[in-house]
Amino acid sequence: MIVVRNCFVAKPGNASKLAAQLKKAAAVAKIPKHRVLTDLTGEFNRVILEYEAENVGEFEARMRDYATNEKFRESMKGYTDLWITGSREILQIA
Repeated sequence: MIVVRNCFVAKPGNASKLAAQLKKAAAVAKIPKHRVLTDLTGEFNRVILEYEAENVGEFEARMRDYATNEKFRESMKGYTDLWITGSREILQIA
């Protein structure tokens, strides 16, 4: 089992908008066991979309689906305007 963590630093004033858009998109894509997190401490304006996958193969299949799922793509329209930088972490559950 792995955890995929997509981490963003939102533009000032856009963290809540980005969090809402990611929550909606995760629901549209039917991502199981997902959650959207926002910062309480540390770097300002952080928004994280985190979800579990069985293995890297499942993660790769999900990424392929994102590229062709029109409803998902529509739900993500404009999200790149809301953040400054981002990264992805893939962690194995011990």
